[in-house]
Amino acid sequence: MVDDARKDEHHGQGHRSRLRKRLFEQRGESLHDHEIVEYLLALAIPRRDTKNIAKDLLAKYGGLSALLTADPESIAREKWMGETSVAVLKIVQVAALRLLSEPVRQQPILASWQSLLDYLRADMAHLTIERVRTLYLNSKNMLIRDEVASEGSVDQAAIYTRELVRRAMDLGAAAIILVHNHPSGDSAPSRQDIAMTKDIINAAKAFNIVVHDHVIIGKDGFSSMRSAGLI
Repeated sequence: MVDDARKDEHHGQGHRSRLRKRLFEQRGESLHDHEIVEYLLALAIPRRDTKNIAKDLLAKYGGLSALLTADPESIAREKWMGETSVAVLKIVQVAALRLLSEPVRQQPILASWQSLLDYLRADMAHLTIERVRTLYLNSKNMLIRDEVASEGSVDQAAIYTRELVRRAMDLGAAAIILVHNHPSGDSAPSRQDIAMTKDIINAAKAFNIVVHDHVIIGKDGFSSMRSAGLI
């Protein structure tokens, strides 16, 4: 007689086989979010049924994007989640960001604007703290460097004008694009955002460095200060 543990293991193997079949034959289009996470976790926890773990994680974090971009230390505190399980999820995030950032890295930024927005939203929309990025461009608007300038609290991250301009000069940048997220989810710029951006524009202008835009990312989408006529 087969014991319960072996029955569970056999059932899990058969279910994962069916998930693989749907992945290959239908390119994964029919897979639900919890099934994607379930299969990923099965690679790290092969002897356990990972369906309920996947569903619990998605419910806790509010969806697939939020889970994949969550802080690894936070995920590791969840039941059954060890270092290997967390790494499986985070490597998917890294791969997705590399895929999304490829047009940004290989084409002039202003000619691949939608690709840039897709990349930034994937990286920053679900962050629970505020992060500031600076994209440094050459005279042909090709990306020289994409750097995290600072990280802060749930509602504030510092941007130091002098350091930002000095960094642009060190890299030989002709232009910059500022980006930060609003963890509140509302991408509308604050008065402080607008005032700080104008200060940076004035400081950069003295060194012939152009500020193309300041983009704010939120769960509701994004705001471009340039498009809104704020700068």
